[in-house]
Amino acid sequence: MNRFFLLLISFLALGLCARAELPPSAYEKMQHAAPEVLRIQVLQVSVQPDGDAARDVTMLAEVLKVGRSQSSLKADDMVTIKYKLTTHPAGWVGPGDVPILKENTETVAYLNKATDSDNYAPAAGAMSFDQF
Repeated sequence: MNRFFLLLISFLALGLCARAELPPSAYEKMQHAAPEVLRIQVLQVSVQPDGDAARDVTMLAEVLKVGRSQSSLKADDMVTIKYKLTTHPAGWVGPGDVPILKENTETVAYLNKATDSDNYAPAAGAMSFDQF
């Protein structure tokens, strides 16, 4: 009987760990690997529903400073950042959501350029607009 409870607790712990928030080192790796590292000023934010559990976020931002840019961005360029947020059920455990920034916010941005358009997407998950 003790063996059964030990196995049950082990499986529950493994299940929670498998869906838990990412460690800071994972976000740091994603930030270091991001092809676009910018300082931006958010000019417009649009959040549109996309089905029951998702929202499409579109942000228009001005590039203030370039730390690194594989797509040759420079200061004063305008970028459109698009991503999808999913609403999770109560009690859901998992990686943090990419934040929705407010207009007139100045922040760092770790981005990827979309392959099929001129848009950009967050490159470091929940830490795409934050710095360690």
